Amino acid sequence: MNEVLEKISRIGIVPVVVLDDAKDAKPLAEALIKGGLPCAEVTFRTAAAEESIRIMASEFPEMLVGAGTVLTTEQVDRAVNAGAKFIVSPGLNPKVVKYCIEKGVPVTPGTANPSDVEAAIELGLDVVKFFPAEAAGGLNMIKSMAAPYTQMKFMPTGGINAKNICDYLAFDKIIACGGSWMVNKALVAEGKFDEIQALTEEAVRTMLGFELRHVGVNCANESEADSVASQFDNLFGFTKKVGNSSIFAGIEVEAMKSVGRGANGHLAIGTNSVVRAKNYLESVKGVKFVEESAVVKNGKLIAIYMEGEIGGFAVHLVQK
Repeated sequence: MNEVLEKISRIGIVPVVVLDDAKDAKPLAEALIKGGLPCAEVTFRTAAAEESIRIMASEFPEMLVGAGTVLTTEQVDRAVNAGAKFIVSPGLNPKVVKYCIEKGVPVTPGTANPSDVEAAIELGLDVVKFFPAEAAGGLNMIKSMAAPYTQMKFMPTGGINAKNICDYLAFDKIIACGGSWMVNKALVAEGKFDEIQALTEEAVRTMLGFELRHVGVNCANESEADSVASQFDNLFGFTKKVGNSSIFAGIEVEAMKSVGRGANGHLAIGTNSVVRAKNYLESVKGVKFVEESAVVKNGKLIAIYMEGEIGGFAVHLVQK
């Protein structure tokens, strides 16, 4: 997969932006970045699109700014010259796709059926947009199409919202979803960028689904760990389960067989995607991670510790 598309995959949500006035580009980009989504697909539906891309790309070089609703090669040139790092189209125009490939510009054309996907494969693509997602059959349609085209991945857009975003992203053939619910056009027009930031933060929290999964208790040895787990089992019915390095009491308490990370123990924070959560915490919150603590299963990051402690507890992310 292209490097830009890899970055988009780690972000998870691509805000689809329609701007009627380029003056709104900078405060909107700032709201998205602060909200946790340093990415935007600026649609070429308005006269302000090109200048808006230029402003976002120049003012915020760390932001992934792309152009959407690109229908011609002339629009490709204008978007790229303005600073667009990727191109998105509502349909699959072979001329536009070939032009982007020749220019070395990542492109995700729209597809809605198997014939479109086969055309994309013929052009050498491994990621396509699925549009309009909900109207064209939604997640069930994507799953059906993904079955015979095992190497193809999708970026659905159209009808994606806070209620269905997690269902879409749970399917491993979907790299990200395009959505506009956090960048409501009326809010942009009214200059309510604080509300857009709040909606963006809410979208990120919904996508990541952070929750406390268990508390790790540091014990001196296996006997003490067994005693701790047994007490929780006896008092609260948290069934004891013995593992290699610890003994769990239900899923709530992990009694370590030896002193582990953290002065007081550790906290496990569950998330829908450790990869996206790590990317968010690093790029938005400035968190650093203990890379050697990473646990990878079947090529997928499923757990990793943050550096430092909170209240004497080490903290690690864990895949739900």
